[in-house]
Amino acid sequence: MKRLFDIAISLFLLIILLVPLACVYAAVCIFLGRPAIFRQIRPGRNGKPFAMYKFRTMTNRTDAQGKLLPDADRLTPFGKKLRSTSLDELPELWNVLKGDMSLVGPRPLLMEYLHLYSKEQNRRHEVAPGITGWAQVNGRNAISWDEKFKLDVWYVDHRSLTLDIKILFLTVYKVIKKDNINDAKGVSAEPFRGNS
Repeated sequence: MKRLFDIAISLFLLIILLVPLACVYAAVCIFLGRPAIFRQIRPGRNGKPFAMYKFRTMTNRTDAQGKLLPDADRLTPFGKKLRSTSLDELPELWNVLKGDMSLVGPRPLLMEYLHLYSKEQNRRHEVAPGITGWAQVNGRNAISWDEKFKLDVWYVDHRSLTLDIKILFLTVYKVIKKDNINDAKGVSAEPFRGNS
């Protein structure tokens, strides 16, 4: 049922959002340049790698040594607007349609984090990652990594179609309110550095 729900909703959204998607794509090309789509390998269910797609929100500015500048220096006002409205996440609907992701599930993080998780934290990979999740509607970037992982595992243990629908409605509410898009210090969450 969850997979059928994901296919139906993601296909419906991709169709009705075709014009907005084209407009955002064009705007990203104008304000940030090409490629407009940011592709990054993330861990999926059981840690299996997949290519996740998002609209770019940052430039590729580098320092004198050719190293990328910090996120805060590369995030433009236009990129901040995309993030605050979560429009940068829309290409992930294609990942859902393909089966790499679900509409609801623990957010797919970075591949380099895999070896840093405790056994309990790693349980977040027992299900497909999601565009939104229980942690996203209960704090997102404003809570600690430990709290996020506890919420992710709670979702794994209590997942249901009813809970997914509740999370989707809460997500729409949070996006409209622009709650917890960033952490208290910067433009995005601090990197996960493992458990103390």
